[in-house]
Amino acid sequence: MTRFGYFLASEEHGPASLVRQAQGAEEAGFDALWISDHFHPWLDSQGESPFVWSVVGAIGQATSLPVTTAVTCPTTRMHPAVVAHAAATSAALVRGGFTLGVGTGEALNEHILGLPWPPAAQRIAMLEEAVEVMRKLWTGKLVTHRGEYYDVDTARLYTLPEEPPKVYMSAFGPKATALAAREADGLIQVAPSPETVERFRSEGGAGKPVQGGLKVCWDRDEARARRVVHERWPNEALQGEAAQILPLPRHFRQLTEGLVTEQMAAEQVTCGPDPEAHLAAIRPYLESGVDEVYVCQVGDDQEGFFEFYRKEILPRLRAGG
Repeated sequence: MTRFGYFLASEEHGPASLVRQAQGAEEAGFDALWISDHFHPWLDSQGESPFVWSVVGAIGQATSLPVTTAVTCPTTRMHPAVVAHAAATSAALVRGGFTLGVGTGEALNEHILGLPWPPAAQRIAMLEEAVEVMRKLWTGKLVTHRGEYYDVDTARLYTLPEEPPKVYMSAFGPKATALAAREADGLIQVAPSPETVERFRSEGGAGKPVQGGLKVCWDRDEARARRVVHERWPNEALQGEAAQILPLPRHFRQLTEGLVTEQMAAEQVTCGPDPEAHLAAIRPYLESGVDEVYVCQVGDDQEGFFEFYRKEILPRLRAGG
C-alpha cells in the first residue's frame, strides 16, 4: 500500500516550527515525514536553515512518524563518520523509525569549508565510499578505513539503534541510478520519472522502496498562492545543473529574478484550493511506480493545508482516487 507523507522544508522554517508541522502532519493523518538537510536556503527569501540533526531528534520524540532525510550529503561538508554518528543517534531517538536519505549534494551547502567542488563522476564515487564507511561504523565494531577519499582511524560507535539505519539514495542520471540500485536500500525522487524507477528496479533495486516528493501551495486564493510560490521557490523552475554548482543564495536570486516569471513558478508547483489539481500533481508519482509520496506545503499556512489534505486529499488517495 502506498504511503503518503509530509515534506518538511528546512529552508523555509525554523526548528520549532518544523517540529510543530511534524505534529500537525501526524494529526492530519500523514504516514511519514521527509526533512531536507541544508546549510543555506536556496534563496534568502526562504530565510531558514536549521541543523537538521537537532530537529530530527526533537521530531522523533514529538511524533511517532518515521523520518527520512531528503537528502543528506555525507561527502564534503560532513565526513561520513560524523554522519554515521548522527544517523545512528537519530535512529535511536526517532520512535517511528529513521531512514538516512543521501545524495551527491550541491555546492550551495558543501562549498562552505573551502574545498573544491568535485565533478559529478567524482561525487558519485565519493558517495559510494561514504556509504561503505557508514555501514562499517553501524556494525558497532572498531573501524579503520583507508580509502580513496576518506580515512577513519580506530573509530567505534557506541550508541546504536536496534537495527542499522536504512540508506536511500537520490539519483538522477544512469550512473547514480545504477549506484542506488546496487548499494542503497531504496530510491529517492524529486520528480516523477518512470524511466529512472524502471532502471533502478532492473539494475538491482527490485523490491526496494521508491520515495518521491513534490511541493504544492494550498491557499483559498489561488492568485495569492502563486505569488507566494514565486517569492519563496522560483528556483523550482530552474533547469539543468545550476542547482548543483551555484554556491550562494544570492546567485539563485540573480538567476531567478531575470529568468523565472510567476507563471513559470506556478507551472512547477500546484497552487490554490482545487482538490483535483492537487490529486493531478500526485498521480504521476503513483503512475511512475513510487511507493511513498511526500508533499510539501509552500508558505506559512500549514494549518490550512493540513485540514485540506485531511478532508479532501488523503481519503481520496487512499481510496484510489
